[in-house]
Amino acid sequence: MSGGPLSRISVAVKKVRYRPGFEVKRSSNLVRIGSEYGGWTFENSEDLLKSTIVSCGLGEDASFDIEFAAKFDAKVVIVDPTPRAIQHFDEIKKRIGLAQEYGYVEGGKQPASSYDLRNLSVGSLVLEPRALWIEDTKLRFFLPANPEHVSHSIVNYQNNYSEKTPFIEVPTITLEDLIAKYDLKYLPLMKLDIEGAEISVVRHMLANSIRPRQLLMEFDQMNFPSARSKANVLATDALLKGAGYECRFFDGRANVLYVLR
Repeated sequence: MSGGPLSRISVAVKKVRYRPGFEVKRSSNLVRIGSEYGGWTFENSEDLLKSTIVSCGLGEDASFDIEFAAKFDAKVVIVDPTPRAIQHFDEIKKRIGLAQEYGYVEGGKQPASSYDLRNLSVGSLVLEPRALWIEDTKLRFFLPANPEHVSHSIVNYQNNYSEKTPFIEVPTITLEDLIAKYDLKYLPLMKLDIEGAEISVVRHMLANSIRPRQLLMEFDQMNFPSARSKANVLATDALLKGAGYECRFFDGRANVLYVLR
């Protein structure tokens, strides 16, 4: 039965069986910001102050992006073409300058009134309503198996990589075009939470000699463990190490921090 106790046990067993081994050289200056669901861990460094960063994957929890922009007086370029994410961003923009009405709620669906937006200006958050990919085109964006979930996927790992499940079509943008559009001469931090597309995007990034100093990445395929997902993750980890990155943090589930040596 889908979603039942036996299904959950099966997933738990597979997560142990197909868990990639990360060689972590943990930093001493790690900081975590954002809600329990949407927060991320990274290195607190001087180059983040008044910086511009790229955050791919908004969903309906912008807690990391908002807290980062406020903490570092930074600009966050958010990349996400998902209809519900665009709607959530519009709701946030209407409340710029306002205090939160209550704290974060559990789960990945934050009301806009849960964010403290007092220290943000209109230009603090910018939405690029396209999917980050390896070419500028239009692609099928597959709906999640659970209709209550917000995240769509280009590779459709959530449905066993099928090409026959419901989808919408969305425009895409490459990282190099994104960098050119926003004149990002230096990228101190990039977040990749792009539902399985991170594997291809990282390979493309490295092939085009693009090196964010910090790379926050969710290996989404690890949430649907298999021999294929493990091989994909390990191959990407090896590529990043070969390009001069070290793994500085792993949350034990799917979120990893890489820092350029």
